[in-house]
Amino acid sequence: MGNIHDFIIAANSVLWKYVLIAVLLALGVFFTLRTNFVQFRYIKEMFRLLGESKQKESSGVSSFQAFCISIASRVGTGTIAGVAIAITTGGPGAIFWMWVIALIGAATGFIESTLGQVYKIRDNGGYRGGPAYYMEQGLNKRWLGIIFSILITITYGLVFNAVQANTVSAALQNAYSIDTKITGILLALLFTVVVVGGINRIARFTEIIVPIMAIAYVGVALFVMFKNITLLPAVFETIMANAFGFREFAGGGMGAALMLGIQRGLFSNEAGMGSAPNAAATAEVSHPVKQGLIQTLGVFTTTIIICSATAFMILCSDLYATSGLTGIELTQITLQEQLGGWASAFLTFTIFLFVFSSLIGNYYYGETNIEFLNIHKRWSYVYRIAVIAMIVLGSIAALQFVWDMADLFMGLMALVNLLAITLMSKTAFAVLKDFTRQMKAGKDPVFYADTVPGLDNVECWQRDDVQETKKDQNHLA
Repeated sequence: MGNIHDFIIAANSVLWKYVLIAVLLALGVFFTLRTNFVQFRYIKEMFRLLGESKQKESSGVSSFQAFCISIASRVGTGTIAGVAIAITTGGPGAIFWMWVIALIGAATGFIESTLGQVYKIRDNGGYRGGPAYYMEQGLNKRWLGIIFSILITITYGLVFNAVQANTVSAALQNAYSIDTKITGILLALLFTVVVVGGINRIARFTEIIVPIMAIAYVGVALFVMFKNITLLPAVFETIMANAFGFREFAGGGMGAALMLGIQRGLFSNEAGMGSAPNAAATAEVSHPVKQGLIQTLGVFTTTIIICSATAFMILCSDLYATSGLTGIELTQITLQEQLGGWASAFLTFTIFLFVFSSLIGNYYYGETNIEFLNIHKRWSYVYRIAVIAMIVLGSIAALQFVWDMADLFMGLMALVNLLAITLMSKTAFAVLKDFTRQMKAGKDPVFYADTVPGLDNVECWQRDDVQETKKDQNHLA
């Protein structure tokens, strides 16, 4: 195990220090400029679309439900334990770089989710899709889609679910001395009950639980911030000083803050990783850009709101620098110090819900990519058993090994997806241009494949099909 861990650490060092940071920042800036700052220009429209999709009935997965599925996989250990690890390992300056990667990476998230919608395919009355599908249909490179499918299945279904289980088992052990094996078995049993119902049960579950848990957690964080309102200027100063300070730059601390901030930021918001397009593709919308915008809002929700809430709570105390704690334990003790013993119980319950929803979202990403591989149905059952095993094993594994393994697979998956969306970005730009043209004309944008020259290998956006879908939606309304 020691040699494997050493190899993973060395690979992460090369991947994150010399490759991914540069690629993520460069592409984030490129997509931001080429889309004319889409993540800021349409932010009001994002909220309008999200509210509209919540009210609108749908025969399949609604736009709001698809948003919740993607948030379910994002909002978990990355927003609570991951932020604590970033602060204790990379310093408070890591939070600034989390913000940066979210603000510019939101454009990358828009591109990949829009492409996920453009190249989605029909599936038992609903839709499925994602990077593997747009690699095959848009790039005519099924082999690249197969590589991505394998990577995301391992990354999300197995490795990330081990990370999630590791966090909640540590939280329960710290709060109530519950054996980590018991936590792993309980999670596995609850997980099995939900996933056997398929995508519609997953959508209904996440639609209910995600908004509740996110609002409750942010509410507590805001209370802590108001309670320590006089400390907030100092917290901001600490973040900025550690992100850019000369001392940090000279001592290599700035590099650590940059790397950890981007790593944990990518883990929490997933912009560019190729995960959110799998959820985005399931939604029934009249134009691909609509879901691209809603998924972009998910990037802001997880990093700018939820991760920031965790960071401010931790930085309002000096425990991050003096206690020697990290991960979920640091967040628990910080909340307990601020609000009393009940706060630790609240966070334990919250992280349990966060983690459980993440297990469900992560599982779905792997399942839809196993379907892409078009292999025998029994492999879906093998995958399900493997996920359950990793939930149990992750509950008892060493914290640092699990996180390092997650970073490695996350980085490899992101590289494959970033290559694909860069090659296909002209399609996304053209689809956005069509959306903008219709918006300026005062229309509710509707997309047809023949409006973008060369967009031939598309299944779901032919004129007859789109018009039939509109008739069905009007009937439901």
